Amino acid sequence: MSAPVFLADGGAPLATYAAGATYALGGAEGRHAGVVQRKRAGERVDVVDGAGTRLRCTVVRADGPSLELAVDEVVREPAPDVVVTLVQALAKGDRDELAVEAAIEVGADAVVPWQAERSVVVWRGERAAKSHARWVATVRSATKQARRAWLAPVDDAHTTRQLAARVRAVVGAGGAAVVLHEEATTPLAAVPLPAPGGAGGAPELLVVVGPEGGIAEAELAALVEAGATAARLGPHVLRTSTAGPVAVALLSERLGRWA
Repeated sequence: MSAPVFLADGGAPLATYAAGATYALGGAEGRHAGVVQRKRAGERVDVVDGAGTRLRCTVVRADGPSLELAVDEVVREPAPDVVVTLVQALAKGDRDELAVEAAIEVGADAVVPWQAERSVVVWRGERAAKSHARWVATVRSATKQARRAWLAPVDDAHTTRQLAARVRAVVGAGGAAVVLHEEATTPLAAVPLPAPGGAGGAPELLVVVGPEGGIAEAELAALVEAGATAARLGPHVLRTSTAGPVAVALLSERLGRWA
């Protein structure tokens, strides 16, 4: 069984640790490990920094809300050679957060909230800040659940105009963008994917998912004009909370991540 993952919070960078060192896990993560999960001496845990460094550790001492860990191994996990970004339209209830959670678990590397024309939910002012914070918390939780060493950033909410500009920039830089649409004729399996990045950096693959009411025709036209490809997942119409994770999983397979 894989070891549970906890996110480092402050202190010396994890990259400065070596096997044989001692790491103190405190704060909210320490409380969760020691009080909620009741970790005890001899158990294995991993600590990650969200930027690819993982400490494989053994609990030496558990003292309530803090743990003393012995570092057994330091692992540096490579950054993705193609950055898969979920562009999730804001949705009512918690459907958008469910989409983000599952997409991170199956492999999304970044998240962009999209204020689509037909989004019932609107992010403005204080609500925007609170909603963005919830998405960030959702990503952190999903990252730990999936035992990932990289923490996906959550961008500020994009309008359709901003999203079209981003699509244009991504495609112009050698990346790609796919818009999931039930009336598209191109299957997702046939969408050209960007070549893995080299010294010049990893290209981005945008996966755009609309709200419950679907993507407006003008929005779809603007994104396609900017360089995106409209694609269908399959014969069935999925909810906004389901479409993104399914697409990310299928694209991850095509990128060789699940080999």
